[in-house]
Amino acid sequence: MDDERSRSKPFEHVHAPRSALYRDVMRTFVDHKHRFLVHLRPEEVAEALPTAVEDGQVASALTALVAWGNLRADPDTSRVTTVEDFYRPRYLYQLTVEGEAAEAALDAYDAALGKRGELQSVALEDIRVRLKNLVLQAEAGSPDSAVVHSLLRELSALFDGLAANAGAFMSSLQRSIDLQDESEDAFIAYKDRLISYLERFIHDLVVKTSDIAATLRVLEEHDVGRLLGLAAAREAVDVAPGESSGDDPSEAAARKLADWQARWSGLRAWFAGDPAHPSQASILRQRARAAVPALLGAVSILLERRGGRSDRSADFRALALWFAEAPTEADAHRLWRVAFGLASARHLGLDADVAGALRAESVPSSTSWLEAPPIPINARLRATGRYQRRGMVAQIIDRSDARRLLAGRLEAERRQTDEARRRLATGLPVRLSGLGKLDQQEFALFLGLLGDALAAGPPVVDGMRTTTGDGTLDITMVPTGDGAVARILTPDGDFLGPDHVITISDSAPGVPERTVSAVSIR
Repeated sequence: MDDERSRSKPFEHVHAPRSALYRDVMRTFVDHKHRFLVHLRPEEVAEALPTAVEDGQVASALTALVAWGNLRADPDTSRVTTVEDFYRPRYLYQLTVEGEAAEAALDAYDAALGKRGELQSVALEDIRVRLKNLVLQAEAGSPDSAVVHSLLRELSALFDGLAANAGAFMSSLQRSIDLQDESEDAFIAYKDRLISYLERFIHDLVVKTSDIAATLRVLEEHDVGRLLGLAAAREAVDVAPGESSGDDPSEAAARKLADWQARWSGLRAWFAGDPAHPSQASILRQRARAAVPALLGAVSILLERRGGRSDRSADFRALALWFAEAPTEADAHRLWRVAFGLASARHLGLDADVAGALRAESVPSSTSWLEAPPIPINARLRATGRYQRRGMVAQIIDRSDARRLLAGRLEAERRQTDEARRRLATGLPVRLSGLGKLDQQEFALFLGLLGDALAAGPPVVDGMRTTTGDGTLDITMVPTGDGAVARILTPDGDFLGPDHVITISDSAPGVPERTVSAVSIR
């Protein structure tokens, strides 16, 4: 069997002279297999082809596909009634494993070429709903294995589609930004709809990803491995005998459980992530946000081209055309010197004696290098390509004072930042209206922490919780619920906003932990 597979050429029909006929024949076998019709006779193949083909061409195509290993031919003895019929060659044809795999690969190739992908906001909502239903099963005393298995299969399919479509869409979006896929008019026509599409998806991604990540944490607290084990045990019942795992049900269940654990790990990494490895959802959100100004920049480039402004790529294309149309090689060299200003050397570093001798001879500048008198070259210049003139070495500038001044400024900024951290990161809950007046460093630090807290997602029962990117500060914000407005005084003006109870804790190494009081929403 291995020798037959090594000799087979299942992709040979793709670039053969009659490749269109071969592809139609193979597509006929694939379509019939989807209807559980395995064997086909030549006349059945000819009847199912999209275009009329002579019987001789169908027979030769089937013979070639058998030789390449795409099809297998078995003697057809079901319609033999006489001795002459027995000796007349009649065959039933069916797909081989290699031929079926080749058709699947070609279908995937064609689908990938025509796939633009999409950002599936609906899939995010479907994933969120099914995770909520899984939580209900996890909280039950005896989960229904059929319901758990169905929810996990739907989650896996939704997640695979979401990840694959998002990757395909971002790739096609980048090609559009690079102006590779479409014409300029089509790109300008749909850029407004594309920007609106990105903004809507970013909004849904921010809101729903936070809820999905919180639900994943709840499931892990309720031992999600138990649910995965139920799904694996239910799938192991249907494992056919003779596979690599053998007939032992425990081995099949272990293999299925490993598959589900890998899928769950991928789902969690896509939505939750950790401080060392950000989630794929956050990376997708960043790329989608960065695509909006990139789209506007591409539109600006197109408008500049239409307005007749200078474009470097267009200039180089025009210059390449001039080089291609140059009558002679000498004209091409002259064009090179004019375009780039690169010509042969007109002078070298000379000492006083050589310079005086040249002035005495007064050689015109139009004299050819072949006819001009030779110029002696310093041995160091000939050996190293450098010529050191005689004289004093240039004085080295002492920059120690500048370095001390810069170090002092950096130290002062560090002290101001540390003082701002000590002022704000007390580990105790405080209302924003109680912060009072903040200096410039304190207000800059406060704005950064406020942005991190708001970017963490919508508030949950106990408020918004997040950690700064460097992992040194933990922030908790809880709305006060009384409609109060906080006013923070800064050197540049007053900062106004809804009042919250904020708790900032310093978790940097070497900082003692403080007990933080629980703050609840009233």
